[in-house]
Amino acid sequence: MTYKNEYIASTQHPDEFWLDQARNIAWFQMPEKGCQKTDNGYYEWFRGGQLNTCYLALDHHVKNGRGEKTALIYDSPVTQTTQHFTFSELLTQVAHFAGALSSLGVAKGDRVIIYMPMIPQAVVAMLACARLGAIHSVVFGGFASNELAVRIDDAKPKVIVTASCGIEGSKVLAYKPLVDEAVTLASHKPSACVLFQRPQLLASLNEGTDYDWQELVAASQPAEPVAVDATDPLYVLYTSGTTGKPKGVVRDNGGHAVALHYSMGAIYGISQDDVFWAASDVGWVVGHSYIVYAPLIKGATTVLYEGKPVGTPDAGAFWRMIETHKINVLFAAPTAFRAIRKADPDADYLSKYDISSLRTLFMAGERLDPPTYYWASEKVGVPVIDHWWQTETGWPICSNPMGLEPMETKPGSSSVPTPGFNVKVLKGGDVEQIKGEKGAIAIQLPLPPGCLTTIWQDHQRFIDGYLREFEGYYSTGDNGYVDDDGYVFIMGRTDDVINVAGHRLSTGEMEEVLAAHPAVAECSVIGVHDALKGQLPIGMLLLKDGVAIDEEALEKELIQRVRDTIGPVACFKRAIVVNRLPKTRSGKILRKLLRQIAANETVTVPSTIDDPSSVKEIETLMRQKGLVDESSIA
Repeated sequence: MTYKNEYIASTQHPDEFWLDQARNIAWFQMPEKGCQKTDNGYYEWFRGGQLNTCYLALDHHVKNGRGEKTALIYDSPVTQTTQHFTFSELLTQVAHFAGALSSLGVAKGDRVIIYMPMIPQAVVAMLACARLGAIHSVVFGGFASNELAVRIDDAKPKVIVTASCGIEGSKVLAYKPLVDEAVTLASHKPSACVLFQRPQLLASLNEGTDYDWQELVAASQPAEPVAVDATDPLYVLYTSGTTGKPKGVVRDNGGHAVALHYSMGAIYGISQDDVFWAASDVGWVVGHSYIVYAPLIKGATTVLYEGKPVGTPDAGAFWRMIETHKINVLFAAPTAFRAIRKADPDADYLSKYDISSLRTLFMAGERLDPPTYYWASEKVGVPVIDHWWQTETGWPICSNPMGLEPMETKPGSSSVPTPGFNVKVLKGGDVEQIKGEKGAIAIQLPLPPGCLTTIWQDHQRFIDGYLREFEGYYSTGDNGYVDDDGYVFIMGRTDDVINVAGHRLSTGEMEEVLAAHPAVAECSVIGVHDALKGQLPIGMLLLKDGVAIDEEALEKELIQRVRDTIGPVACFKRAIVVNRLPKTRSGKILRKLLRQIAANETVTVPSTIDDPSSVKEIETLMRQKGLVDESSIA
């Protein structure tokens, strides 16, 4: 089918379209219906169907004679290690670790937090949970203990799975002390912690609650896959919310498997004979969808990379990976290529490697700026595809459908809506689509399979945050426009969640950290443009009356506080003292106005402002401090 025919079928007859796609995966019990409306006012997919996601990713391929095909390639320049796992070998490890978790009492519906570096055991742990019908929640290993504790209290895991250390470039980061502190901070206490010892740094175990991975596996029996309902949760993945409290995005088993299997063919053009590399981390949604589940469900080879685009050891790291493993499709964040371009502007390293296996380069996680697009297109010499999606959707909302009908690319656009996503541009609560004008990007319900089903333990927050703004639509929180050819252009966020190198972070959460300092009376954090990271957070501080403090020393202290509380992933490096912040008469800080100044946009001063002169004052200070994007046109 052409893209147009496929898109029309998926949006006008979604039930029939997705039931047809569901026949492409191995069910224990095939569902009779596609989409149904639920009692809580939302929709669910494939009720009545039964399956097991781990079975789809591993057992199914082994039973169909592909057991000796390579399933997973692990490449770690930081440890000088490379490993290959066939589907049979990976299945053996996953079944035995599932048995180990089962011996600790983990069963269907229980939660397991996985706090791991980019090592094969992280993939094994995720698939083992899926095998048991347990719900995993992967927490990025770079997050601080406080962040992990918040997730422990929300998910209430029976078990935590971790490693003795992670390796960031040349630094070895001990994980066990961070986990122990998180458990101390959390009200909920997991019954056990399973730890994989890495030779770079061994960790001591707490007697009675901690278990050595290898020893536990050796004493356990392999577990068979447990049948779960299509509507049962597969995982909970936390993403930043505007309140500072993370949101636990819930993904189901059935819709997730059908959507990801479909996406590998329709969007990425991947077959069982291909090698697919998503250069991300299993702590983020990209790692869930396109390192672990989608490639394995499709039967392709997936790549797990423990390294950086530059510095491990140089700016040729990605090119070496492509040549060594004969990678066909690479998926990375624009930040990675901005870093490569910064370190090697003429792509001299590229000439040292044969990357002829590469067919397509996909980018997502943040807007692909035209300079990076043009540089990558020229140097790499393959189609460069910007595509847009969210943690909440789990797979692309918009993309150039390379497996259906490759289209012209337009710099600055994430191309056309993916089949299943009925994308509209709306404005001011009006559900009539705006053509050619900038507005809020929304998706008409029902969302296709694979998207979030709720927020963990808080369905009202799901309704309030995503469904209330436009009746009958999912609000993405992004704004943009659609051109005459149907191409979607995403312009930015409509809330205070910023995008730092592809990582969605809450400015509200950072404000809580800054406001806790005894010298700070009030503060605001906004995201400002950064050529490498996309956005960086900037703190603006009002000091308490009578406080005398060295501003440079205060900035350093606040940077460390954010690092300790949220983690280095926040990239918080600037905090400036201001005389006043622009506010409404009711005392609300006008953050949108601050963002407009930082972006060098025309400032819209609302009639509710308390003191209009505060706008010029803050603009002058921000320009003096170099916080205004002078490269943009006012």
